[in-house]
Amino acid sequence: METPAGNTPKPGRRTALVVLLTCLAVAATLLLVTGRTSAPADASAEAGFARDMSVHHAQAVEMSFVIRDGSKDEALRRLAYDIIVTQTAQRGMFSGWLQQWGLEQSSERPQMAWMAGHGHGVTAVASGTMPGMASEEELKRLSEATGKDQEILFLQLMIRHHEGGVQMSEGLLKLSDRDEVATTARHIVEGQTGEIKLMTDMLAQRGAKPLPSIL
Repeated sequence: METPAGNTPKPGRRTALVVLLTCLAVAATLLLVTGRTSAPADASAEAGFARDMSVHHAQAVEMSFVIRDGSKDEALRRLAYDIIVTQTAQRGMFSGWLQQWGLEQSSERPQMAWMAGHGHGVTAVASGTMPGMASEEELKRLSEATGKDQEILFLQLMIRHHEGGVQMSEGLLKLSDRDEVATTARHIVEGQTGEIKLMTDMLAQRGAKPLPSIL
């Protein structure tokens, strides 16, 4: 979804935006899954995906707010706004699933444990970290950069971040056929693959290239 130039929400509205989107997504998810007779277990791929992808999305939203507020390029700011809206809504869905399944929002199980032992070739599984995540040092660099340098760094980090989201979603699709989870995973793969191409083009316009791919 796009917002006309000049109508992008101001920083002061971000809390209300996030709360509204989360509430709407939770309500929609509860309606969707009400009536199902069985629920995924705490150690299931579905529960692990919901928890880990929620954390993964939270960082994407954090980075997107930085560039939305820091850049003057309207196309890039619209992309950042789209990421904020889409991934905040999806986080609400993940929370709604866990609530409906009678599971805690967080777990003591290691990150990515739900994919361990399934041979999907995700390096992050072995290290217990989610693929594509920016480091604290990279986040600091992003927040301190300005102008074109900030735009390039954001695009590079977000391309890698999206690649991680695609990996996690494709991994879930190999482990689960539960309708609402698999449908959302497919949407993530399709949406983020399209945004990777868009961001790669935006980098080329700025005379830069993506970081080495993790796919």
